[in-house]
Amino acid sequence: MTTPSLQTATLAGDRIFLRGLTLECIIGFIDWERRVKQSVVIDLEIPVDCTTAARTDEVADTVDYKAVAKRVIAFVEASEFKLVETLAHRTALLVLAEFSLPWVRISVNKPGAIRGSRDVGVMLERTRADLDTAAPGQR
Repeated sequence: MTTPSLQTATLAGDRIFLRGLTLECIIGFIDWERRVKQSVVIDLEIPVDCTTAARTDEVADTVDYKAVAKRVIAFVEASEFKLVETLAHRTALLVLAEFSLPWVRISVNKPGAIRGSRDVGVMLERTRADLDTAAPGQR
């Protein structure tokens, strides 16, 4: 897989997105939440320069979003965090590190967490600088 240059991917404005990835994990700080898997819904946005891939029609010339999704699924389903903030941050760092991206945007929603609302969650953006400053245990 050819990793797009950081400058080109940022300037091109091209994006790959993954929306509505629904997964089960341990998430929450209340006692019962620590025992029962709950649904979270993840949206990701990552930069990519689609120019070469559009010309060659080869997955090797882009970011393989199936590989990204499979890695996120494996990570989230094995995770146990108290806060959606932590889940979002750690997932973002994982994607940055393993797919050599300049940045990632992620939202993590926890459906039904607040009575009367459809969902609650966080949306954040992380960059290579965040990855470089993260403690080894937080990547």
